[in-house]
Amino acid sequence: MSQPAGERSFPLPSQIATVPGAEGWEEMYPFFSRFQPEDDGRFWFYNSMHFPEVVPAFDGLTSEIPYTAIGANTARLFSFPTTLGIEYRIVNGRVYITANPVTDPAQVERRLVHFQERAGHYYANWQRLYDGWQQRIEALIAEIEAVEVPRLGELDDLEVVTSSRGYASNHLLREEFHRCIDLYSKMWHHHTEFLMLGYGAYVVFFEFCKQAFPEMGDQMVARMVAGIDVTMYRPDDELKKLAALAVDLDLADLFVEGNEPDKVLGALQERGDAGRRWLAALEEAKDPWFNVSVGDGFYHHHLSWADDLTVPFAALPRYVEQVRAGEDLSRPTDRLAAERERIADEYRALLGSEDERAAFDQMLGLCRQVFPYIESHKFYCEHWFSTRFFQKIRAFGQLLADRGVLADAEDVFHLRHVEIEDALADVQLAWASGGTELGARHWRPIVARRKEIVAALAGWSPPPALGPVPESLNDPAVKMLWGITDETVQTWLGDEELDEDTVRGYAASPGVVEAVARVLLNANDIGQIREGEILVCPVTAPSWGPVFGKIAAAVSDIGGTMSHAAIVAREYGLPAVVGTGQATAKIRTGDRVRVDGDRGVVTVLR
Repeated sequence: MSQPAGERSFPLPSQIATVPGAEGWEEMYPFFSRFQPEDDGRFWFYNSMHFPEVVPAFDGLTSEIPYTAIGANTARLFSFPTTLGIEYRIVNGRVYITANPVTDPAQVERRLVHFQERAGHYYANWQRLYDGWQQRIEALIAEIEAVEVPRLGELDDLEVVTSSRGYASNHLLREEFHRCIDLYSKMWHHHTEFLMLGYGAYVVFFEFCKQAFPEMGDQMVARMVAGIDVTMYRPDDELKKLAALAVDLDLADLFVEGNEPDKVLGALQERGDAGRRWLAALEEAKDPWFNVSVGDGFYHHHLSWADDLTVPFAALPRYVEQVRAGEDLSRPTDRLAAERERIADEYRALLGSEDERAAFDQMLGLCRQVFPYIESHKFYCEHWFSTRFFQKIRAFGQLLADRGVLADAEDVFHLRHVEIEDALADVQLAWASGGTELGARHWRPIVARRKEIVAALAGWSPPPALGPVPESLNDPAVKMLWGITDETVQTWLGDEELDEDTVRGYAASPGVVEAVARVLLNANDIGQIREGEILVCPVTAPSWGPVFGKIAAAVSDIGGTMSHAAIVAREYGLPAVVGTGQATAKIRTGDRVRVDGDRGVVTVLR
């Protein structure tokens, strides 16, 4: 991102006032995450895609560690020529980021030599290396699942003595907790190992198409890559199997819109052998496919399907009805695949030379090769691993609650991870000495105050960006993922006069539809969606796939052409407009709305 132009600026970080009632919020986060005086001269944008809510103290780790890994892979391992890593800051509980570019032509050239050697090795051996990645990430998941919170009884088990283990169980408290944190860090390094290379392939192909076909829209480029089945859709496929089984076992009458999961489960237990067979199939599907968060894996309170069945059970009634009606529940993958070939053939024919056509085919082939990883890794990393990670931290919280240090297991998430280590040391000492933990009087007031702070910060409306506006926003990945361009910034600044009933964004998935809006600001409320509504939200998560089967269209505040919301909408054949910036502010639940996924326009119909 280049230097500031003129006086155009968003509020400077130093001008952001503390929210009344949230005084002392800074203590929830590490010192290096806070804005510094020199940060006023840089452009930052609010990462509402990954952090749409206030970040509790423990969850600050989910920004710190990912950016540690992303930058290391981009800047230090693969030597991307024009970009280093992403820096982040937290203000009033919200995460702002900025990308660090490489602008010196000589440095770009030096980095390019290394990039071609290192990235070239991965691109040339993609499938073999990807297979190795699959084994490594599954081994990491097995490691986090194997973490055990020690039991601290009156005496250690006799076996600890007879086996001459050499250490008592209180030693394991911090070792196992450290193990959780270390595995989370290693997971994120694995996560970004292939990810940035995948996005790099997208960027090169997008830029080639933009140069060769200036009139081509981003959506058209993306549609040449679409139509591939990936692991992230497997949880939804498992739901469809369960719906078909419910019909086969004559249990369809139990799955009705608005029915609560507990009531359905209770009724199934009363339906004899058929009910037991369906419940057994549910348990089989859960591991691992229900380890998907209703969010994107960055907040402890965005529970997985395994922890809260609301989302899958909200999707089942429609699937059951479709099965009973003999409808095909599969996504239109074949149609999308045929369409992508047609589009690619049409544009290839417009190229003027064999060399250009060969380059086009090579870049498009690489994009299609990397696409399955770009989507599938999310299931293993943000969902399966992260679900297990938060469950283990919650188990440490339960131990602290059982020992009287905390009032409730969930309170552990209002402590930073280094504070949790202190709390565990207190337990280690008390158990060893035969004394009593001293932490209750220390930690409980801190937790109570932080809950007040989080509640106060939740009412703050964060500016979409901070600092001086650059001359141009030229980071292609920022555009593709977050949908942030010069035009976006102009809208944020109010430079573009828009009718109060109109919002503009990216034409992410084609089609035009009119229906009633359902505005969801909290990921945990996704179960409220009803058949045929238009989903309007800050950002969608891949795990929302099942509700894409019942909505008419999707609209999001944040996201670019290759954001997950855009990709999922295209795979389900739904109109979508992403990166609107203000849809959730302008649209209310119950409004009748027209979504034009061809032009990127959303209109409230009065």
